[in-house]
Amino acid sequence: MIQCAEAIVEIKDRLVYKRRVEKRYRIKEIDERIRRERTKSEAKIISEARRKGVPTPIIFDISDYELVMERIEGDLAREVINDAISERIGELVGILHKNGLIHGDLTTSNIIVGRDDIIYFIDFGLSFIESSTEARGVDVHVFLQSLGGTHESYEQLKESFIKGYRKTFTNASQVLKRVTEIEQRGRYVKRK
Repeated sequence: MIQCAEAIVEIKDRLVYKRRVEKRYRIKEIDERIRRERTKSEAKIISEARRKGVPTPIIFDISDYELVMERIEGDLAREVINDAISERIGELVGILHKNGLIHGDLTTSNIIVGRDDIIYFIDFGLSFIESSTEARGVDVHVFLQSLGGTHESYEQLKESFIKGYRKTFTNASQVLKRVTEIEQRGRYVKRK
């Protein structure tokens, strides 16, 4: 069992159970509504991403607060990433963004390189639908930050990601310009 910020994830055999947990600090009716809406939204975006060509787990069942999904066998991208994988991730993020889908927690820990060598995106718990340059820029920024924090060949992996992103998303230049602006904002600038 894995405890996340908003959910408990259990893996049983070939299935993953993701259950949104009650937040006792919220009014019960509001908490129930939020958990229902977020569960439904996550399922919708996972399915939409898959329809648009981004590999995601297959959802087998959905209830008010729980998703039952396919278990993806493989390694987290953070453990096996190389230039080819980074470029392919860039292509897939470009497909998400072209279709107005924002992952919301785009890190190398939320991407699995499957045993079948297919790259799968997981954990859409913070995802949403939006087509603003800002939202896309933050998504890309979060991914690049996850690369920078865990990988020595950061510059090379970043360039590979950008190459892939440009292949599938025609407005990539605009988003990448915004990423540079985001990096300059106060909370992201490294203090000396």
